[in-house]
Amino acid sequence: MTKPQLPWKLRLAISLVSAFSDASRRSDGTINRRLVSFFDNRAPPNPIPVRGVRTLDLLVDPSRHLWIRLFLPSAAAGNRKIPLVVFFHGGGFAFLSADTQSYDIVCRRFARKIPSVVVSVNYRLSPEHRFPAPYDDGTEVLRFIYSGGIDAAVGDLCDLRSCFLAGDSAGANIAHHVARRWSADGGGSKKVCISGLVMIQPFFGGEERTESEIKLAGAPLVSTERTDWMWRAFLPIGADRDHEAANVFGPRDLVEVEEDFPPVMVVVGGFDPLRDWQRRYAERLKARGKEVQLLEYPEAIHAFYIFPGMADGVKLVEEMRRFISSHSSPEKTE
Repeated sequence: MTKPQLPWKLRLAISLVSAFSDASRRSDGTINRRLVSFFDNRAPPNPIPVRGVRTLDLLVDPSRHLWIRLFLPSAAAGNRKIPLVVFFHGGGFAFLSADTQSYDIVCRRFARKIPSVVVSVNYRLSPEHRFPAPYDDGTEVLRFIYSGGIDAAVGDLCDLRSCFLAGDSAGANIAHHVARRWSADGGGSKKVCISGLVMIQPFFGGEERTESEIKLAGAPLVSTERTDWMWRAFLPIGADRDHEAANVFGPRDLVEVEEDFPPVMVVVGGFDPLRDWQRRYAERLKARGKEVQLLEYPEAIHAFYIFPGMADGVKLVEEMRRFISSHSSPEKTE
């Protein structure tokens, strides 16, 4: 099987991250959080603009330590309103956070290049907090925004009726399920209106082994053994991978897609073992009459856009800018 062509430094970095994350997974299904802290570098909020973007953290619910990080681009100041992007980080539901350094850098890039106000959600992690905890947290963040929780920080910079949900890997899974909840509750008529979803290599699965899972079983970051463990750590105890959280539109996800469910951009990497599930998601949405834009990067590994120097990562941000711009009506961004 052909392997992705990666610079040796990047290949080494990925190997080290994979080794640390594997070592942190205990045989009893728990995670050694102390060990994780050694490789999960954090970035503090910074009220002073760095490359045109300042950040601050806001507490949403202290009872569950739910908080968000705001990314505010200074270059977008003036009368022009910009979109709001609510972002959910990846990590298999079990790792990383809104202040993980790599995601801080990514969200700064989104805020600057799209441009947009970015709200990065620090949702609760499994296995300490299983399904549906991150879906609950994502929905609560939208309620927080709806109730004016970010108004003082954002001011007139963005229009909440031009709101996009975005995420990569497990974060994209969360974005999908939060969008369905919000749409089912009359999202189109609310102050916070979801105008679109950006699904970057979403983490979906099922009991079936797809062709890509078999061919790319030992792929970087998301080997089949790792993803199986992550599903066991996240899904309700005793559930299998055909649970509706994992196998979206599968045998147990029989509820019709909501009328207000927004347009979706789905990103697929050619060297991602999850690619067949991602393509299937796009196909099933289209079959249900929903607007879907499928983007494929044949040479991309899982989480490719996070790593610096990857040309496809630059292309992806530009495609996000186009998608968000085309689904933000002039009335919403004037």
